[in-house]
Amino acid sequence: MRAKISYAVTAAVLVVYFILVGSRGVTLIQQGTVLTVTFGAAVLILPVIGIWFLWKNTQFVRKANALAAELDAEGGLPVDELVRTASGRIDRDSADAVFARRRAETEDSPDDWRCWFRLAVAYHDARDTPRARKAMQRAIALHEGRAAV
Repeated sequence: MRAKISYAVTAAVLVVYFILVGSRGVTLIQQGTVLTVTFGAAVLILPVIGIWFLWKNTQFVRKANALAAELDAEGGLPVDELVRTASGRIDRDSADAVFARRRAETEDSPDDWRCWFRLAVAYHDARDTPRARKAMQRAIALHEGRAAV
């Protein structure tokens, strides 16, 4: 729940920022000189890119959470079997061992979105965020019946 609240607050702050930047861009364009119109158009590009990025990330999170809920309903969520240090961090060797099992499971069933979901969790636990995101995108694509990313 804490992560959802943090995401919502961050998204809200970004939307306010995009509105402020966008209003400055419009103000510059309304000045009517070649220089201010050029700067105004350039300034308006930033909120457009930011809103697109925020939208894509929000969709990704919603779809990943939907997969997690479906997998939880099936009783297929990965069990947290990781060894942790005294400070609560995941032990690297433990994460690597779980990752090896998840990778083998995914190689055996490459078209099963559940395997890709569990592999994404293993990548995340191993602190490999880019690959975790790619694996989750693949799980989402397989679940939706689209060609895998």
